[in-house]
Amino acid sequence: MLLEINPQNPQPRLIQQVTDALRSGAVICYPTDSGYGMGCDLLNPKAIKRIAQIKKRPKQKPFTFLCSSLKNISEYAHVSNTAYRLMKKCLPGPYTFVLPGTKLVPKTMASKQKTVGIRVPADPICQLLLLALGNPLVNTSMPVEEGGEPFFDPYDVDLAFGRLVDLVIDGGPMWPNQSSMIDLTGDAPLVLREGQGDTTLFR
Repeated sequence: MLLEINPQNPQPRLIQQVTDALRSGAVICYPTDSGYGMGCDLLNPKAIKRIAQIKKRPKQKPFTFLCSSLKNISEYAHVSNTAYRLMKKCLPGPYTFVLPGTKLVPKTMASKQKTVGIRVPADPICQLLLLALGNPLVNTSMPVEEGGEPFFDPYDVDLAFGRLVDLVIDGGPMWPNQSSMIDLTGDAPLVLREGQGDTTLFR
């Protein structure tokens, strides 16, 4: 099912419709700061398992997840004072932060090192979904065939994955551009991946 939502002024009724589906265990494709992603409610293990099957993702490779705010992050990750100050400067935005996870993180979402990858997106649709749901969203990039073009048009996303997922949100065309990934588990920040967003703050 393809559901068109205004990317600048998302309609509350449609956000609620998607939220209800997520609470019922839906897997959705939706816009994020870094293009279209695939996700579900963090607290629904069956939905997370479905995404892993669709992505053919190894069990030992955890997904990242999206939080609505820095306050929300602190429930799922241990955030030092230094990490908090750095994150406050650039969130919401296209960054993925690797942090030590708390006991609230489902086992399927933590690495062997018990770390988690967390984002706070600026995308309006994504932000409203997170606020309405009240839980973080699991997030992974759209699967792409080897040598294939990445998906940027929601109609193409629907054609490719509409039968595998419960809902595809049409928030307009979005060219994928990965987030910068920053490890904040050590004494000093470590840039693991250069992407969108200024990484000079962490050097």
